[in-house]
Amino acid sequence: MSNRSRLSRGDRRRNDKLARLRAVVTRETAVLAFDLAADKQVCALSDQDSRVVARRTVKAKAWQLREAVEWGLARAAAAGFCSVVVACEPTGHRWRVLDQIAAEAGVRLVCVQPLLVHRARESEDFTHNKNDETDAVIIARLVTELRCYLPERAEPAWARLRHLGARRVALVTDATAARQQITDLLECAWPAALEAAGKPAKSKSWLAAMTVVLDRAGAGGDLRVIRRWGWSRFAAAVRRELPRHGATRWHSKIVRAVFDAATDPARAEAGVANQRAGALERTRFALADLAHARAETALVETRMVEVLDELGLTSLVTSIPGLSAVGAATILAETGDPTRFTSARALVKHAGLCPRDNASGTYQGKTGISGRGRPQLRLAAWRAVWAALRNNPVLAARHAHLTGRADNKLTPTQARVAVAGSLLRQLHAVITTGTAWDPAIASGLNPQSPASARGAAA
Repeated sequence: MSNRSRLSRGDRRRNDKLARLRAVVTRETAVLAFDLAADKQVCALSDQDSRVVARRTVKAKAWQLREAVEWGLARAAAAGFCSVVVACEPTGHRWRVLDQIAAEAGVRLVCVQPLLVHRARESEDFTHNKNDETDAVIIARLVTELRCYLPERAEPAWARLRHLGARRVALVTDATAARQQITDLLECAWPAALEAAGKPAKSKSWLAAMTVVLDRAGAGGDLRVIRRWGWSRFAAAVRRELPRHGATRWHSKIVRAVFDAATDPARAEAGVANQRAGALERTRFALADLAHARAETALVETRMVEVLDELGLTSLVTSIPGLSAVGAATILAETGDPTRFTSARALVKHAGLCPRDNASGTYQGKTGISGRGRPQLRLAAWRAVWAALRNNPVLAARHAHLTGRADNKLTPTQARVAVAGSLLRQLHAVITTGTAWDPAIASGLNPQSPASARGAAA
């Protein structure tokens, strides 16, 4: 039997977190909890035993809650409370408005995760009863139990980066949808066009050639006009179109294949005849959507890198081999300022990439990742891993170790997930310490040791 009584690192961090929360939500603090909605706001003032002291419903927008907050502060003072904390769920943008109103009133806002409110709702009265009045009381109760957190108050540059990141996510989604739509429509109306390139929607020469073809084919989808044009005239039009797709040189084999697919009657007329005209017209719209999304994405990415320059982080994050400035900016748009995390592990947990244990007594089940936190942060880290594994020797060695060890060998996909967590830890380290990436430190070696020097040289 072990007699060890030392606290674990997790115990200490949890204790520190509770101490920070207890400094804000003291045992003499009243909780002014809001259930926020579009036009109706319900608030409940409660004590530390979650007994309701006062309640109010306001027909107003979130930015019109100043008077409601002042009402809550006055009722708390009249009831003898020395301090008040405002609480809500962090849904949409309304909690940010309430945070600013609370700060101007001299009190602090804490947030409760909606998942906790959902699960606590049944424990309130053993039913699935849901209404705004009950939710406000549940939020207050969770705050008194310290099942809340202090939300991030981002600086303007970090807030701008997050908005740009959200815009980029939407544009990438639009571009992906447009590519898939182009493939689906051509499989129905003109399958021969898809044979012109290995990855058609990713080829700028193919996109330029298809744009020229469908522009000239018109609403009727008549491809015979390309045959009347001839190769020379078609090639000149494609060269003029290329810059709109971000290219200056073409792949003549692909352009010639598109031309052949349009001028060969048997291949041009393959597909569902009665769908051809409408599907080709819709394909042209999808090509325009794809070009627009890509152009807008390039603009947004340029501005994201400008924000990194403004924050003085570009040289630090790009010192990690395999991580581009755009990739780092995409990750940081989801994390916010990494210095707000108490440890690199907290950042990995925020991404939902931390291990989720499944053990009891002598039983040890299969371990996966938690899957909680910010899904877009998890996705950004996952995408960054692919380039990092080709260019970062430390991460590549870790991936090889995880997939090649004799005991508890991971699949390539599982190993990439683990490497994504390692990449987030390295990013947290270089930013919080202000130190450029070092292969010896990243590999866990002592930078002063001879072995470390040999590893860095390798």
